[in-house]
Amino acid sequence: MTKPPRKHSKPLLGEADALLRSRPRRRRDPDQPNLPLDPMPARIEPCLALLRAKPPKGDDWVYEIKWDGYRLSVHIEPTGIRILTRGGHDWTDRFPAIKQAALWLPVGTAILDGEAVVLDGQGRSDFGLLQQSLGGRGGKKSSSDAIFMAFDLLYFDGHDLRNSELDMRRHLLEDLVPAGEQGDIRLSEEIEAEGDQLLASACEHGLEGIIAKRRDALYRSGRLGDWLKIKCIQSDSFVIVGYERSTVARAGIGRLLLAARKGDELVYVGGVGTGFNERSAADLREKMDKLIISKPTVDTGRKRNAVFVRPELVAEIEYRAWTHDGKLRHPSYKGLREAQDNAEVYEVE
Repeated sequence: MTKPPRKHSKPLLGEADALLRSRPRRRRDPDQPNLPLDPMPARIEPCLALLRAKPPKGDDWVYEIKWDGYRLSVHIEPTGIRILTRGGHDWTDRFPAIKQAALWLPVGTAILDGEAVVLDGQGRSDFGLLQQSLGGRGGKKSSSDAIFMAFDLLYFDGHDLRNSELDMRRHLLEDLVPAGEQGDIRLSEEIEAEGDQLLASACEHGLEGIIAKRRDALYRSGRLGDWLKIKCIQSDSFVIVGYERSTVARAGIGRLLLAARKGDELVYVGGVGTGFNERSAADLREKMDKLIISKPTVDTGRKRNAVFVRPELVAEIEYRAWTHDGKLRHPSYKGLREAQDNAEVYEVE
C-alpha cells in the first residue's frame, strides 16, 4: 500500500478552521470478489502505553490527548456489533449509543480501538462520571452518556491493518470517523505541537495528560514502548486492603488502606481519605464489608480502628508524588475499577 501524504493535524487546543468533508461513501461489501481478505480476529490484545516522565522529542512521534475512561474495541462484523473490554469481556449492551453509532459507520467490517469516556461541562473526560453512568463498580446499568473516542483502526473491510504503519491506519480511520464530528463515536485527533508544549497546555486545561505514538510503528499488542503516556497528575490503580473507621467521615470511612504489587506480593503504600462523596463512600462500605478478614494481607503498621479486607477491590487513585518511604503523597480517590476492565495494579520497582 502506498503511504498517504501527511496532512495538517489539529492546532494545539485551539479553534480550527472549518474542516473539509468528504462525500458519504456507499457501504462496502466485505465479501466482494477479487480481493484477498484476511480473517477477522475474534479479539485483539491492545497496545498499551508505557509511562514516561517527559514527552519524547523528534518528528518520529505524534501526540494525542490522554482519555480517562475504559479501553474498548468496537467490532463491526457481518453479524452485528460487539464491544469488548481490555480483558475481552463483552460489554455491547452496556454502551447502546456507541453500538448504534457503530452500525451507522460506512463500513462492512472493522475493529476500532479507543476509549469510552463521559465528558464534563468543560469537555474533559471524567472517570468518576463514567462510573456513575454505569451504576458503579459491579453495576449492570447501560450508559447512554458515554461516547467512544477512536484512536486506531485495526481491521478494515476485510483487511487486517496491524502490519501497517500508524500513519496509514490513522489515514483510514480519519476517513471513517472524520475530525470534528460530535456523534457517539468521535475521532481522538492528533495535535500538531512539540511534546513539552502540548503537555504544558494539557495540564493548564485540567486534562490528565498526553499520549505519544511512533508514527511508523506497526500495531503490537502489549506494553512495548511504541506508545508512551505522560501525565499531568499521577493516576494509577491500587488494591484496597482495608479501611480506618471514622465517626465523622462519609459512611464511616476515614481512610482507605492501599497496596501495590511488588513481584508476587503486595506492599502497603499508604491511605487515601479524600475524593469520596456520599454515594461512592456508601457503595465502597457496602462492598468492603462483604470482604472483611481478621488479619491484614500486608503489613500496614499499627493502625487504630482498622478493618481489613480481602484484596479484591481495585481503586483508581490520583496522587502528586511518592514520599521517601514509598507512600503516596496527596492521594485522592477517583473510583473503583471494574474487574472486567483488567486494570493493572501499580507495580513497585
